[in-house]
Amino acid sequence: MSAQVLLGQLREENGLGVVRVEDVYATGIDDLWDAITDPERLAHWIAEVDGDLRVGGEFRATFTSGWTGTGVVEVCAAPRLLRVRTQRPGEPATVMEAQLSPDGAGTRLIIEERGLPLAEYADHGAGWQAHAEDLHAHVNGTEPTDWVQRWRELSSAYFALAGR
Repeated sequence: MSAQVLLGQLREENGLGVVRVEDVYATGIDDLWDAITDPERLAHWIAEVDGDLRVGGEFRATFTSGWTGTGVVEVCAAPRLLRVRTQRPGEPATVMEAQLSPDGAGTRLIIEERGLPLAEYADHGAGWQAHAEDLHAHVNGTEPTDWVQRWRELSSAYFALAGR
């Protein structure tokens, strides 16, 4: 995928950054839901996750980006909506929300992360797009890209979106 094709948008909300990444995946809603909620499948494209993944449950995650922190499941309305609050020690919490809906023969996935420091939201935009592309690879049965390399390819475009 070209570095010029952006799946994400950036915006400011109450002085904090919001990243929104949206795309359609060539799989059914139940399969995509499973790919974003099953720890074994999550490990193939975004993060190693362990802990209590029920509403109100706490978990620990280590993302392919290197981010490590804890989270709490706030909403889990299968197969349409997942909302988690995550936090790295010593940093403010952010809220990540995934919304799924049927779209033709596939499934539309919208991921939003809210509450980001403005100095970091462009970084997260590039990161979420790299993760979204790795999710495509996972549901298509192919290997994910080199996450760091893809993040670097996307970073300048997301920094431009943020005016940096």
